[in-house]
Amino acid sequence: MIGLFDSGDGGLSVLREVHKLLPDEKYVFYGDNANCPYGEKTPEFIQDRAREITEFLIKQGAQIIVVACNTATAAAINTLRTEYSDISNPAVKEKVLRLSNDSRDHIQFIGMEPAVKPAAIGTKTGVIGVLATAGTLKGSKYLTTKEKFEDDVKIVEHVGQGWVELVEEGILTGPKAEATVKASIQPLLDEGADTLVLGCTHYPFLMDTIKKVAGPSIQVIDPAPSVARHLIYVMAQEHLLNEQVATQALARLIAESEAEARGDTHSMSDSDSVPDIKLYSSSDGESLNRIFKTIYPK
Repeated sequence: MIGLFDSGDGGLSVLREVHKLLPDEKYVFYGDNANCPYGEKTPEFIQDRAREITEFLIKQGAQIIVVACNTATAAAINTLRTEYSDISNPAVKEKVLRLSNDSRDHIQFIGMEPAVKPAAIGTKTGVIGVLATAGTLKGSKYLTTKEKFEDDVKIVEHVGQGWVELVEEGILTGPKAEATVKASIQPLLDEGADTLVLGCTHYPFLMDTIKKVAGPSIQVIDPAPSVARHLIYVMAQEHLLNEQVATQALARLIAESEAEARGDTHSMSDSDSVPDIKLYSSSDGESLNRIFKTIYPK
C-alpha cells in the first residue's frame, strides 16, 4: 500500500500521476485540511504534523510514503527519514515494526522538489519563474537546487498568493481564479520568464487558469510526473513491486512519454479506473472529496 499526505487537497495531483502508472496498487491518502495551508507554519509545527500523519499512515498499512507537499518536504522530510527510514538505528526498527504490526522495519519517503532542472534546460529566454509557498522557497532543498542553476539562468520567484485557498474552496476557473493567478504570474512574466515551475502540489489544479493567464507561449512544468517515476524506482529497490508490475509501469511510462511528444495530453489523463483508496482528512473531508471527484468523476 502506498501512503501519501499533504497539507490539504493538493497531494491528489500527485496521486493522479502515481495512479496512472500503478493503477492496481492500494492507496491511503491523508489531507491535513484543518491546518492548511502549511506555507506560513513553522518548521516545528509541520514536523510534528508530519510525524503524526506518518504514524497514522503506517498503522493503515502504508509501506512507502509520498510527502505530496512541497512545504512539508522542505520542513520535515529529513526528520522523517531520520526517525523512520534509518534501518541502522535499532530504535527506528523497533518503532516501525510496532507501528506496522511487524510488516516493515523501516519506511522510505518520496518528497517533492520544484522542477528547476528541466525548466533551466528548456528555457529560451534564460529566465524561469518558480511559483511556490513561502516555506518551500525558504527551504534548504529548494535553495540547494536553485544554487546549482542560477549561474546559467535567471531564476525569479513568487509566492502563489491565495492559490492554495482557491483549490481548497474549489474555485479552479473563473474571474476570481484568473485575477488571483495573474497577480502572482504577471511579475514573473514581466521579468522575462518563458517557463513557470509549479512548486506546490495544489497549483496543478489551477493549470487551465494558469495557462489561460500566462498565454500559449509559456511552458508550465508540474513536477508530479517525475515524482511518480521516482516512486516506482524506489519501490522496485525496496522490493515493493514485483518484476511484472514494475515492467507494466515502465510500459505505461513509455506510452505516456510518447503521447506527450505527440502532444496527445489526453492519452492517459483520464483513467478508466478509480484508485483503491482510503481518503482521510483532519477536517470534514468535504473539499478533499470534491477534488477527488473532479479527478475521478465515475
